[in-house]
Amino acid sequence: MDGVVVVFDFDKTIIDVDSDNWVVDGLGATELFDRLLPTMPWNTLIDTVMGELHAQGRTLRDVADVLRAAPIDPHVVAAIRAAHSLGCDLRVLSDANRFFIEAVLDHHGLRGCFSEINTNPSRVDADGRLRIAPHHDFHAGPHGCGLGTCPPNMCKGQVLDRIRASAAADGGRKRFIYLGDGRGDYCPSLRLAREDFMMPRKGFPVWDLICENPGLLQAEVHPWSDGKDMEETLLRLISRVLVEESTLLPLDCKLESLPVAVHDGMPMPLGVKN
Repeated sequence: MDGVVVVFDFDKTIIDVDSDNWVVDGLGATELFDRLLPTMPWNTLIDTVMGELHAQGRTLRDVADVLRAAPIDPHVVAAIRAAHSLGCDLRVLSDANRFFIEAVLDHHGLRGCFSEINTNPSRVDADGRLRIAPHHDFHAGPHGCGLGTCPPNMCKGQVLDRIRASAAADGGRKRFIYLGDGRGDYCPSLRLAREDFMMPRKGFPVWDLICENPGLLQAEVHPWSDGKDMEETLLRLISRVLVEESTLLPLDCKLESLPVAVHDGMPMPLGVKN
């Protein structure tokens, strides 16, 4: 097998909440956030709120403590570990920020499972304040995606194109599995190839966008609704690729580590329309 690359969104995909809102609410800044929301771009808003919390004496440890309490389904943790153990290349592609994502992944022992985190950059300044910046500096110019579902600070489709190019440069044919929930995950879904798989979270914005015109996607669509569903679907798809890539050869021994239920037959892609 030449390789499987699994790309995970973070908010409401790996964790069950939006990490920005979780931190804002957890540190008591909801009123400030709501007041400033109409006045500035999202990344600027989160950076501003972090500055205000710092001025109030909140520390990086306070922020990290709130993030460690963010809800994450044990099945999602198990799915990530299983995919990594099967030799998949796991990446994060998220409109959260690096500090928030790394705090959660570190806490659950998952950071080493991912080869790359693509997100809005963060840094700690000389005063110990967390600074958040946009992935794409939209003040310098637009990212150029005309789809209309990407926020100004990040076109995930462009980032996925870069991931695909770097994976191809490593040699061999890579098959992609993309998991996400939001509007921003729609653009990359359109850039997946016929041999790839899109796993939208059912009932969330990306699912609704896909359902509007499912014929626009080349990749097979396999929706999921919760962590258990995600784990079963993801491992079935990985198992299927392992089987397809081992045609006329003995099955990869890694298949033996899959749950028995996963290779009880290869499922057909689920219909997009109910």
